[in-house]
Amino acid sequence: MNRFRARNTSEATLRSSPDKVWAVLTDPTLLPKLTPYLKRIDVDGDRWTWQLAHIPVMSATIAPTFTEVMTFDEPTRIGFAHDPSKPDERTGVEGSYVLRPEGSGTHVAIDLEIWCDLPLPRISRLAVQTVMHGVVAGMGKRFAHNMLRHLGE
Repeated sequence: MNRFRARNTSEATLRSSPDKVWAVLTDPTLLPKLTPYLKRIDVDGDRWTWQLAHIPVMSATIAPTFTEVMTFDEPTRIGFAHDPSKPDERTGVEGSYVLRPEGSGTHVAIDLEIWCDLPLPRISRLAVQTVMHGVVAGMGKRFAHNMLRHLGE
């Protein structure tokens, strides 16, 4: 097993108010409707278990399920940290969404690193991480499009 990583950083200013953006980003029922590959999120207090559909990565296909310890500093920050009590999970996310009012809208900054332990050789790191980055970027782009549509922007 080798660990592979992909990072997603982006920023955008939305026309929607911070409370509307916050409501979308903290709704575990709505997020799967807006996010490709995300089947569902199960919530148990501050532990959110994210269940994704099958995603092709080189010669492997993964269907990750991972548990994140979520921190909510309303209305400015949502933090993600992989649950340390789940060492058997082969996927996790570390990072945050940071929101700040900008005029009548909201500036959103995203910095997330996704990691996955895969039964692929270390020599395939560049190829695997390139594929992972493409999948993560595509998911982010589609999520952003769906979120803007949901917000009426």
